[in-house]
Amino acid sequence: MIIYFDSSAIMRLILGDPGRIHPDWKLFRARVSSELAEVECLRTIDRLRLKDCLSEAEIAIRKKELHQWLEGLDRIKLSPAVLRRASEPFPVSLGTLDAIHLATALLWQEERQTDLTMATHDQALARAAKAFGMETIGS
Repeated sequence: MIIYFDSSAIMRLILGDPGRIHPDWKLFRARVSSELAEVECLRTIDRLRLKDCLSEAEIAIRKKELHQWLEGLDRIKLSPAVLRRASEPFPVSLGTLDAIHLATALLWQEERQTDLTMATHDQALARAAKAFGMETIGS
């Protein structure tokens, strides 16, 4: 099985939030995401800093954990093809960043002719992924 992680799934893992996905890593042949995930996750950490939800020490730990975790992912570039696909209509309403994640996953699947499982805690992204026949976890 190959799993695609969106930013919501990554951040729940990094922050240790309730309801996070506890995948058995040995079951997955590969873990992929968009390079967008790094930006989204770092922005989330910065928002938590500004809201005084994390101490300076916790911020440093979370950033280090994030970068270590991202090293274990095959991160797909934000290519013109991804952005074009994200601009096309989808069967459900999606925000821009979720559309980019879905487009990335769809193009990755098409190029490799293999299925992905979408790991997300975002209900709209999960519905959209399911509309394209993807299995989902976390939603």
